[in-house]
Amino acid sequence: MQKNKKPQSPSAETVDEAMKIAKGIQKLGQTKEQTKLIAQGIQKGIAQYKKQLKAKAHELDRLKKKLNQQKANTDIERSIPSEVSCKTQWLPWILLIVSWLAMLLYIVLSSGWFDV
Repeated sequence: MQKNKKPQSPSAETVDEAMKIAKGIQKLGQTKEQTKLIAQGIQKGIAQYKKQLKAKAHELDRLKKKLNQQKANTDIERSIPSEVSCKTQWLPWILLIVSWLAMLLYIVLSSGWFDV
């Protein structure tokens, strides 16, 4: 849903700048009304340009924020695996040695070397 916004009136600075530009490009025989219409068109153009700049700045801010969040997440993710990998590195070796010892014990007991 769109919000109903009142069209913002241009600032006095924008109106003055638009009028200066309109008078600068004024042709011979052009009436004041025509010059005012041209100035209004220039005002709309300036307003549109400012909106585009504002939208681009907003989009850049969003991208910067997103990149900062991703960077923070990757920093956290990088620190966690290094701690976990040291602990899990020994587990397979311990299990392998225990299984070999169990197999060796089974062979020794089943072969009859020691009568228990």
